[in-house]
Amino acid sequence: MIKLLSISGSPVADSSTDYLLKHMAEQIDANLKDSVVIETEFIKLQNHSIKPCEACGFDPSPNFCIHDDINDIYDKLIHADCLLFGSPIYFDSVSAQAKLLIDRCNCFRPPYYQDTDSEHLFRKRLPKKRPGAMVLVGGEETWFEGARRVVAGFFKWIEISNEGLVSYGSPDYNKKGTVSDHPDVIQEADNIAKKLSDILKDTHDKSK
Repeated sequence: MIKLLSISGSPVADSSTDYLLKHMAEQIDANLKDSVVIETEFIKLQNHSIKPCEACGFDPSPNFCIHDDINDIYDKLIHADCLLFGSPIYFDSVSAQAKLLIDRCNCFRPPYYQDTDSEHLFRKRLPKKRPGAMVLVGGEETWFEGARRVVAGFFKWIEISNEGLVSYGSPDYNKKGTVSDHPDVIQEADNIAKKLSDILKDTHDKSK
């Protein structure tokens, strides 16, 4: 079984961010369903109570430092075979909802840590490198690079290889879900979904 996890940092119901994440997940499922059993899950961070990182300084092994709704999300991140992560752009970065999750994932041990410091007790919780992709949504004149860098750093920390970015600049802030009227952006999402599908199928076949 392949576990596909989609996480939205959009606070808006039925947003373009949500639309793209769900569309890509549906495409991956459609591409793989004849050969692989795939389990998909969509998490909207707006619907979860997550406290901000408190910079407690304590090593979170064997447990995590704060216990709230994020603990279930940690578990899903650990076991995901593929991650789709999306956010609207606020002040040249990701949303507050997305940033809360990103900051709290500091509790995962850095993927590049090589057990060279005997005093460092962070436990490696992420078993493997997984493929993933980003979705970023803003206005027509939005600068996407700031948010892209934030998510890229997040992906590196949690062992996700970035296989593509779908960016969309909405022409109207007062309407939600407008990306559905832009076939060029949908095609870009389809292309990345196909790439992820091929990677997941190849990985699954090699594991048999």
